[in-house]
Amino acid sequence: MARGTARRRADERGRTSDKGRSGQRSDARGRERGGDTVRAQVDGGAAALVPDPDRPQAWSLLLDGAPQSYVDLDDPTRLGFEYQRRLGHVVDLLAPPGRPVQVLHLGGGALTLARYVAATRPRSTQQAVEADEALTRLVREHLPLEPGRRVRVRSGDARAALRKLPEAWADLVIADVFGGARTPAHLTSVEFLHEVRRVLRPAGWYAANIVDGAPLRHLRAQIATAAAVFPQRCLLADPAVLRGRRFGNGVLLAAADELPVAELTRRTAGDPHPGRVESGRSLDAFTAGAAVVTDATATASPPPPEGTFG
Repeated sequence: MARGTARRRADERGRTSDKGRSGQRSDARGRERGGDTVRAQVDGGAAALVPDPDRPQAWSLLLDGAPQSYVDLDDPTRLGFEYQRRLGHVVDLLAPPGRPVQVLHLGGGALTLARYVAATRPRSTQQAVEADEALTRLVREHLPLEPGRRVRVRSGDARAALRKLPEAWADLVIADVFGGARTPAHLTSVEFLHEVRRVLRPAGWYAANIVDGAPLRHLRAQIATAAAVFPQRCLLADPAVLRGRRFGNGVLLAAADELPVAELTRRTAGDPHPGRVESGRSLDAFTAGAAVVTDATATASPPPPEGTFG
């Protein structure tokens, strides 16, 4: 799920396309339609599927006004939010195009990255874990997966689902879990990351969407925690986020073996909103002084400041 600042244009569309409220009507399941916007009360709050006025089968998912996901059913390789594009770079560098992979998505949302993997690497096996069952039903009804996609969506807690998976099952674990605009505390600890590493294959990668703002204590602590489990790490983010000038997303990538930092740097710099990749000494300097998070000390990620989403 996207929390923090998603792609500016997509966020603006999510607000300006919300039209026709005076003509809303409810169906038997409590959903409302205002213009083309689909609304529903889900476990995590007020959900809205907002159409992209420029693309007939593209939608933004919002929860309580915060952008979560962007999906283009006509082109699932089109990633609308900055952090989603950076996760797309990770998928593209994990394995050659077309090679099937096994991916675990902690946090389902609108299944944007699962759709991307299925489109770019057919025959991949994927599992997505989403705690919000009502949200999953909404997405399945209005943004259905194409037939034949090998994506299994499970309901439940991400950490509990992780414990049930066999050792060395996944090539990639993507953590993008939010409740009430915050990552739950029990998904931020070193014990959680040890469980992630158990599920990863020896050459597998762990990628996490982390949101924070000045003074970036949470982001630094998450990198320090990853360093206690994974020898190799890098961080992909907007320079303004890294300087603490705005609240936003960073993508942490961690692994046991060397990561393709140079290629990630090139691709991230070429994004519509160019990002920066920190690794090695520069990442260590960024993290200096941050303590490893344990189950005993874990707290949820910070809430977005008032007005973050307009």
